[in-house]
This record gives sequence, structure tokens and C-alpha cells, in this order.
Amino acid sequence: MPRLLIITSTTRPGRTGTAVADWALGLAREQAGFDVALADLAEIGLPFLDEPDHPSESAYIHEHTRRWSATVDAADAFLILAAEYNRGITAPLKNALDTLYSEWAGKPVGYISYGMSSAGLRAVEMITPVAIALGMTPLPDVVTLPLREVVDSDGLLVPGERRERSVHALLGELRRYSEALSQLRKPAAT
Repeated sequence: MPRLLIITSTTRPGRTGTAVADWALGLAREQAGFDVALADLAEIGLPFLDEPDHPSESAYIHEHTRRWSATVDAADAFLILAAEYNRGITAPLKNALDTLYSEWAGKPVGYISYGMSSAGLRAVEMITPVAIALGMTPLPDVVTLPLREVVDSDGLLVPGERRERSVHALLGELRRYSEALSQLRKPAAT
């Protein structure tokens, strides 16, 4: 069964990203088709890129980079939970992407974005060229969570059935693309 890696993009205490991750993880696990794992960047604690060689060399000297490499390499598809901070991508997510290179290639990536005024879409706009440069295939449809609409007065995430259906559709597309792109990830015949 293909492996889906859900990646959080925030690390601060009290973040909404934890609720978004729990929600997305629950939906992904209830929908058959993937072995699902969560990469919480706060728990992983990846330092800013500290490898002496370019990531394309895959010559990692630090154990934290080797662990991150193994986690990403084992995935067949990615679902990035893209928070928007100050109209852009979060530093921990950009760092997590830049730390590796070949581990991302030939795999689809989907997004659930969240934030205030643009529901995280500006972050997705910044992540997408990075994903393309790393050889990923970004899916066109983004599930958006405008926080003013989906967080209730008690601070609980309440995305609603329409957004749940959108996530299920996105997961279906990730599975479809993952299967198609798996052919590209096979070693070339010599």
C-alpha cells in the first residue's frame, strides 16, 4: 500500500496546526488507500540546514538529516498542511523542504491551507515553485480553511462536511497520481 506523509508547517506552542493535523490525519486514515504517517515539524525539531554538502549529494553527516531523509524517502505522496504566516510560507516548512532533494522527486503533493484573510493560499503559492524545483507534482486543487470561518468561539476546529468531502477528493487524487508517478520512480532499464 502506498504511504502518504502528512507534513505540518508550524512549530509554535498553541498552534492551530495541531487541530488541522488531527483532522487531516483522521480523514486520511478513514479513507482506504494509503498507509498514513504524520511528520510534525515541531516534534521532528529539524535544525536549519546544517549539512556541509548540497542536498542533491545525499551525503548527510547528521543523524537528524538521515532520519528526515528516511521519512520522506519512504513516502509515495505528500499532504502539506500549509499555514500562512505574514503572507507566506513558514520557515520550518521551507527548511524541511530545502534540507533534502532527491527524496521528494517523482511524488505528488497536495495541500490543505489555512490562515486568516487568504486561508493560506499565498503560502501554497510560495510552496508550489519549491515543490516543482524538487521534482514533486503539485495537485491543482487546494482545500482551504479560512480560520475565521472554521474555528468556533471555543477555539475548536469545525471545518464542516463540504471541506471533509474536499479532503476525501484530494486524497483520492493523491492516490491516483501516486500510482501513476510510481512508474517514474522505478529505476530505468539499462
